Amino acid sequence: MTAELVRGQNHPLSEVRLEIRVSAGTPVVAAATLSDESGRIHGVEWVAHPGAPTLPGLEVSRQAAADHRLAVDLDAVAETVHRVSVLLALPTGVGGPVDFGSLTPPVVAVTGLDGSEVAGFTLTGLGPESAVVALELYRRQGAWKVRAVGQGYAGGLADLLTDQGLAQAQQLASGIHEAVAQGLARSVPAPPSRTADGDRSRQAAASALGPDQGASPYGGQGTQGASEPYPASQGDQAPQSAGDAVASFPTGPADPSATTQPGTPAASGTGGPVDYRHPRRRNTAPPPPPPPAAPPAEPGRPAQPVAGDATGWSMEERLYNQVWGMFEDLARSTAAYRSAVDFADTRMERELDEVLSDPRSRIGGQADAARESARAKHAQLVDQARQVLDRDLAQLAAEAEVVEPALPPAYARWDNPAWHAYRVPMEMPMALRLGDLHLPESDRLRIPMLIRLPLERGLWIDSGRTGAPDGSFLDSHELRRLALDSAVAHTARLLAIHPADEFTVHVVDPAGSGAQAFAPLVRSGVLAAPAVGAAGVADILTRLTEHVDLVQMAVRGGAADALPPGFDTAQQLLVVNDFPHGFDDRAVTRLRYLADEGPSVGVHLMMVADREDAAGYGPLLDPLWRGLMRLTPVPDDHLADPWVGHAWTYEPALLPPGSQVLRQVLAQVAEARRLWRN
Repeated sequence: MTAELVRGQNHPLSEVRLEIRVSAGTPVVAAATLSDESGRIHGVEWVAHPGAPTLPGLEVSRQAAADHRLAVDLDAVAETVHRVSVLLALPTGVGGPVDFGSLTPPVVAVTGLDGSEVAGFTLTGLGPESAVVALELYRRQGAWKVRAVGQGYAGGLADLLTDQGLAQAQQLASGIHEAVAQGLARSVPAPPSRTADGDRSRQAAASALGPDQGASPYGGQGTQGASEPYPASQGDQAPQSAGDAVASFPTGPADPSATTQPGTPAASGTGGPVDYRHPRRRNTAPPPPPPPAAPPAEPGRPAQPVAGDATGWSMEERLYNQVWGMFEDLARSTAAYRSAVDFADTRMERELDEVLSDPRSRIGGQADAARESARAKHAQLVDQARQVLDRDLAQLAAEAEVVEPALPPAYARWDNPAWHAYRVPMEMPMALRLGDLHLPESDRLRIPMLIRLPLERGLWIDSGRTGAPDGSFLDSHELRRLALDSAVAHTARLLAIHPADEFTVHVVDPAGSGAQAFAPLVRSGVLAAPAVGAAGVADILTRLTEHVDLVQMAVRGGAADALPPGFDTAQQLLVVNDFPHGFDDRAVTRLRYLADEGPSVGVHLMMVADREDAAGYGPLLDPLWRGLMRLTPVPDDHLADPWVGHAWTYEPALLPPGSQVLRQVLAQVAEARRLWRN
């Protein structure tokens, strides 16, 4: 079970012996501090760094490196330690980059000793900072959790350590950087890579920009780096493909299961078609059975894509990794295109400013010719970038055409033929499809939105005011109906992809306004009648709160098999309609408790609500909304990608009008549950 964290989010740790893996794309210093309940460091002996790399239960690297593995044994740390903070800093005095804003965002992952990833965090949004608290492991009620922090310091390690209460912060920071500089001086530089003659200009340009700027995956400002989208020595040539723009990008944003293996060659930087087997589509598992072989390509034409052409132990895992690879390829291609357009716009503005700055060239034919030349160069660059993007989109569309029909029901659209051959599964799948994603530049290309199971966060189906796909605005009644239809579709899919005895659904509908929408679930027998009224709300919330408390006590006490007889150990889903109608203060408190503590013990929340309806509670419910994944019942570009800054348009996975698939699937689920009970 892997959680991709965002800043401020926490996740429980089920193991105490861990590795913390850092991938930064450039040499960084990795350190760790131990602190008490108030977050203060008691002395330099509470800091593990290259000059003193080991502490009880903690070991860090002795040198600066682009990739680190920190060893942590939480059982071995002192009882007075309540927090372990992982720090990253840029080494000083070695000619490297001076701030994280000019680099690809570092990625930090918490893994078990077997390499299985527990949580990952991409440190986006950094600018002038040269030191950052990446994440922290902390005690809470006798258990350990990990929290994504991402707090940067422009003043470097000295300011960071001072902020954590260390009196000798300045001296220790100087000692750490001195130890790192000595280690770098003793290291042997890697030999220069061999390049073809045609690539010498690119190599020279990269050398001039420095080791951490020439390979920036994206241009522009912000977290994607401050370098231009391609080296100046290449003249007016835009990046030739998404692979060119990201040839040395070390890791991806969204799916930790698709990490690059050490020693894997980078994607080709010489242009050409998308490589469907690039390193970002590999995982850390041992060598799996070979994927299906692609049919031979005609001379001069790209290889034909094949469904399941990714690594994995099963076809399901291969398809999962392949879908994430398609998502990342589309993100990269679009980022490269936008970067090239931004560069063309900036260049044209600069050239026009130069014309206007010279009084002699403001009027007459010379000025007109200069302006026309600037616009022509702009159009050429944009057209060239668009051609590259169209080529990549065509290849991704060809891949989507073979992948979509091969998806299993958990990943498939409701109109996929896979549902006609549906059978109740014996095991829970890896992931769940919640809808589709696309970008404005590729409106016809849809990428399945897959979320790993079990759910790490609850779902919020937003029934508030939003625009319709055609630009018009829907009234509140229509939005509520669409939101309920979306909730029913998601609930039915969750029921269908779990074994008969491993998923239980409860519905709270205080006013009874969702009776018609929930009718297919009730008629099939997979759902009891929704709870109505304040008494029904209180009853279900009380039972689920007690369920969470019992499981937590059993897990912490190491007696998971000592639960009461007849206790329902299945995953629990609570669907709440028309919140906050029918909820008093006590019910709201229990709902927040379920949202915070429920996912870790198999109790999940799905809200169908308009946030403005709950505005009367003030900021009390802000943590609830932030802790849920917001989905909309109509297409909306609201899903932000912290990796490249795209705003993806989300489309819900709704049933086709008049389809009988839902009735047929629910009938099989109900029959399987009846047989299991008997």
